[in-house]
Order: sequence, then C-alpha cells, then structure tokens
Amino acid sequence: MAPDPIPPLRIGLNAAIVAVTNQTPSILAVPAAPGERSADGLPFGQFDPARHRTFEASLRASVESQTALHLGYVEQLYTFGDRGRHMRSDEARDEGSPHLVSVGYLALTRADAGNPEALHATGARWRDWYELFPWEDWRQGRPAMLDAAILPRLQPWAEETTQRQQVPSRKARIRLAFGLGDFPWDEERVLDRYELLYEAGLLTEAVADQRVQSTGLATQLGHAMRFDHRRIAATAVQRLRAKIKYRPVIFELMPPEFTLTQLQTTVEAISGRHLHKQNFRRLVEGAELVEPTGAASSATGGRPAALYRFRAKILEERPAPGLRLGGRG
Repeated sequence: MAPDPIPPLRIGLNAAIVAVTNQTPSILAVPAAPGERSADGLPFGQFDPARHRTFEASLRASVESQTALHLGYVEQLYTFGDRGRHMRSDEARDEGSPHLVSVGYLALTRADAGNPEALHATGARWRDWYELFPWEDWRQGRPAMLDAAILPRLQPWAEETTQRQQVPSRKARIRLAFGLGDFPWDEERVLDRYELLYEAGLLTEAVADQRVQSTGLATQLGHAMRFDHRRIAATAVQRLRAKIKYRPVIFELMPPEFTLTQLQTTVEAISGRHLHKQNFRRLVEGAELVEPTGAASSATGGRPAALYRFRAKILEERPAPGLRLGGRG
C-alpha cells in the first residue's frame, strides 16, 4: 500500500518588531488583508529563494514593503509548524492545501527611527504588548486579573482527569509558571503562561482554533491576534526579557543619548517589573554599560539630568554584558 502523499509546505517569516514609546513596550501589528475578517497580526511574508539568499534578507524585505520600516537588530526565535495552526471555523478543510511553517523573528528598533507617515499609510501600528499580555505587567504590583479571572479558572482545569498522566502535571506547570506556593513569579516564563491559558481554553485563539466553543469569560484575556501570532509574540517577549540580562540589547531601544531615568523606565517596560531607583543605578554602574556624555537634559522641566550613552567598549571586555536583574522582592 502506497503511503499517503506528503502535503506541500510553504515557508513563512513572521517578525515580532519591538519598540518602546512613552515608557510603553510595543509590538508592531499589521491589519488583515483586504476582505479578511480576522484580527491584526505580525508582519508576515513568504520566503522566496529565487529572490533572497537567506531567511533574514527575505524577512527584512517583506517588513520594509509592508510597514516602510527598516529593521536594526534581528534574531531568529523559533519555527512554528503545528498542524492546523492556520485553521479557522470558516475555512474549508482542504487536506491537499499547503501546510504553512513560519520562522519567527525578534526585531528591535526605535519608534522614531523610521518614517511615521509612511508607517501609518500602510495601516500598521504600534500596539502596547500589555494589551496582548495584561497579566505580565507587574510595574504597579500584582495584576488583579490573576486572582479575579485566571487562577480561579486554571485551578479546576488542573483538576480534570486526562487520558494520560502528564509529566509535569498541570498543577505543577501552573505553580511554576504563575509563581504559586514556594515558587516566585518569573518574568521570563511568558510563553509557559500563554500556552497554559491557551490549553485551558481561556484565550480567544483557542475558540478560533476550535479547541473550545467559548472561553466562558465575561472579559477576554488580552487582545487576540490572528492565527498563532500571539504565541509568536509571547516567544519574543520571553526571549527579550531573558536577553537583556546577558546582552546589551536594551540599548537598541534607546536613543543615542539618554538619562538613567529613561534607561530605567525602558528596562521596567520590558521586564514588566518596578525597579528601585538607587539599586538600579548601582546595577548600571557596576555593569559599566554606560558612560556620561558630559551634557545634561532639562526635558522634564526640573533639575537637569546627566546624559549617558552606551559604552560600546564593553563588548570587547566581557563575554556576556547585560543588566542582571535580581529576583523579585
């Protein structure tokens, strides 16, 4: 008996492009194609080996054509290829249609580095990433939705019996991801938390993917994106939160000159946590990542604040320079 034919594959490229504007961490979102009813998503393009030698070159070209934005720092995240990742209830189940595999990328830029008018004309816009993941923002303390909506729904789901025993169990995964019991909240477990909420049927994407008929929630948990783009965004947020601790990538989001307060608010925006001012300054001084320019800024209208710049020489001095944030107090 001949084996079933393998469906054709298409390779797509998705970019989670991050900037910080007005102390807000943002991800660039593009609208659905004309005639589509789906939500907005991440910039996407298909890899064309006839036109581009590498995935990254193809990604940069497709992002520029869609958003008029030139990318700076880019790194590959992960390959997303689960079966049914683009299935929707209003789509025909054509078994012979190509299967789309997407290579996700994290890209960093400054919101003022491009052409705002050209970007606006494309329909793309910067979306606060805490609109996508509101449970991740601890800058003003523990988010109320954790105890009001998320944990009360996750706990009974964890008690449900499954066909086979999972290792680790649902209970253990929830304790670790959401910092319950003796486990502290770990800001880097963004993807773990997102995937638990998806598996428990608490996200709109789980309804769209026909895993559940309804989330059963009066208010949805964050702004949904089309297909699995919010999962790709969660992967990007997790990678960046980890990366700032051992690489100076935070300066890709900063202007050439900045105050230490501006640097602190940017780190807080990305990490989702409040940092003690004096502790942060000691951390920055100890890491030797910045140097004074000799100039000052009076943009706040108060006492002039010293301006700093990234000390590029650190890259020659240390193998892993970054802001090693301590545990949450």
